Amino acid sequence: MYDRAVRQIRAAFLNVGVILVTVAHLSAADDQRHLDRYNALLAAAQADVSKGLPKIDEQNVIALQKARDAVKVAEAQAKAAQQALGTVQTAKALVDHAKGKWIGGAEKGIAQAEAAIKNAKSNAERDAAQKELAKWQANKEDGLKALKERQAALDKAKVDEPKLVAANQAAQKTLVAARANELTASKLLLSAAEPLLASDKLDAKLVTAAVLANATPRGLAEFALQGTEQAALVEKLLANVPLMKAMLAADGPEKSNYGPAMQIYTAIQKASSRAKEGHFQRLAIATSLEHAVPIAQSNPKEAVNAPAVVDPVQRYLHFEKASLAGELDPAFKDLSAWEYRNVVNGDESDETLTWGREMLRIYRPDHVLNPDYGWRYSKAVATDVRYGSQNVKDDLPALQNYQNIIKNGGVCGRRAFFGRFILRSFGIPTVARPQKGHAALAHWTPNGWVINLGAGWGYPDAKGVMEMTDADFVMETQVRKQPLAHEKALRAQWIGDTLGEAKYISLKPGPIGTWNTVSLFVKRASAAEAKPVRQAALGENLGEANESAEVRARALVKATVTDADKKIIFAPNGVITIPAAACSGAQILGSFEGGHQLFSGGGTISCEVDLPKAGNYALTTRVSTVQDNPKVQLTVNDAKQPLEIALPYSIGRWAQTTAVTLSLKQGKNSLRLARPEGSRGLTIKEFTLTPVK
Repeated sequence: MYDRAVRQIRAAFLNVGVILVTVAHLSAADDQRHLDRYNALLAAAQADVSKGLPKIDEQNVIALQKARDAVKVAEAQAKAAQQALGTVQTAKALVDHAKGKWIGGAEKGIAQAEAAIKNAKSNAERDAAQKELAKWQANKEDGLKALKERQAALDKAKVDEPKLVAANQAAQKTLVAARANELTASKLLLSAAEPLLASDKLDAKLVTAAVLANATPRGLAEFALQGTEQAALVEKLLANVPLMKAMLAADGPEKSNYGPAMQIYTAIQKASSRAKEGHFQRLAIATSLEHAVPIAQSNPKEAVNAPAVVDPVQRYLHFEKASLAGELDPAFKDLSAWEYRNVVNGDESDETLTWGREMLRIYRPDHVLNPDYGWRYSKAVATDVRYGSQNVKDDLPALQNYQNIIKNGGVCGRRAFFGRFILRSFGIPTVARPQKGHAALAHWTPNGWVINLGAGWGYPDAKGVMEMTDADFVMETQVRKQPLAHEKALRAQWIGDTLGEAKYISLKPGPIGTWNTVSLFVKRASAAEAKPVRQAALGENLGEANESAEVRARALVKATVTDADKKIIFAPNGVITIPAAACSGAQILGSFEGGHQLFSGGGTISCEVDLPKAGNYALTTRVSTVQDNPKVQLTVNDAKQPLEIALPYSIGRWAQTTAVTLSLKQGKNSLRLARPEGSRGLTIKEFTLTPVK
């Protein structure tokens, strides 16, 4: 019996081996079949496109190349001159830093330590305060020493400043002339291509050829080999010229993964009937392109079973739902697929995106309603993400990264990461814009892209955006606002892709093909003709600092408060509700829930309530906090000893404070809630007094 079982197992293994060998042969045959088909399609498309191309005068190409070389030399000289001049600004910034943040911060620490010594109630408290005082005094001495050295460096730099200014002006003038010559040379090259680029007659052949060339026959064959469904998706894509054109216009999928992009796009179409037209179709295209390479998802450390990558279909559905609910920026529906890509590509979960919108609408509605698009939403970085890494150690494993950042602050990188996250939460396109030794961000506005928390466009030590120099990125955003010019540039680019030319990558200078050169100069000519104004950087001084409590508390959208809004409500059951609008000492804001709320960055919040009779009441407060907050001091009427109230850490949602019992008199009663200046943000919706029997 045992021998028989062994023979049966051996036979089964032999059968499996035969099946595996057969499958391998079939796979190899299918692979070659797919590869041959896509190679043949590409060759035919290349032949068709080549037949319709005009003759380009090689002398014009050579002349343009010489002009481009002259521009590169002029750019290098201009950058060097600008950097040399920048040493003066750097020296001045270092002096300002020593005077302000260093010495000023030390003096503030000394004052607080001296107050702590004066108010110490035990030897331990006094000793701790003395140590703190000594630390800040030493810190001030270091600051004064640094200030002396930095002031000397600034004085020396100022001696050379007139010479550096003149050199920079001369270098910039030479660069302007070189670029003008380059543009003139480009027009000779563009004249021969203009009729072809202005017509859509070749578009069907061009987009098919460009997709085949970028995806590569090998890449498509490997995707098709995964199964009949995948092979059918490739055929469906190649038969859909409008879709391929839209994908190419949005810069194609990550890593040219057209197969996975088509798979995601098809899945989105099945998941939502709205994804077939309008801005939702553009959103679907953007999501499929951006997630053609899976995006790793950032989860709380404790969420060990959370998805490892962002689900692209769910990401699309998240933004579709939020758009329909009116939770996103009003401009969201008008964005292009290219712009949507920089909305849907975050590493946060969909739940975290929902939290971001909910948190800011509750905690800082003034940032959501800010009429200045340059700071809408992203102002939260300046007001509430504290600069400094000293509290990063307090990050909680139960929180997602962006929740920890607004809780504990961070240096430039974490602050920029949070800024990009909160912009994406509300559907605003945003990109990283690093510069030497610093992280910043750039984001969309109706008037052009702006930089937050970093130096302006053209800063010599900027590291570029999306593999583009500052100049090329700004040019790209401007040309995309001019559909006719953009289509011409795209057609030239598609021809270059079809012919296998070297591409233009602005951060990696090198030879590029003729048609990709044509594409580049169509864009430059268009940008030069439009003469757009670059948007100035915002918050350059905030990369290394926080705003004052006074500025933090200043509302950007003023709420109109009427007497009716201030009315205190006396319920039949004796419960008394004091609305935020009835209080003073903090900024009153409109609330997305209706009515008003107040925001405090320190100081004393005062409320008065007129009671018909004396009694004991339990006081609770509806608050929102995004950081761990210390206890606050509540003084009732003329009491000599205040009560301490612990503020809950609510992650930006509404929460109730723990009830404290107050003994109130008949008639007017005053409630004063005191917080030290410079305290972290606190939002209050209302106070509630409940009779205690």
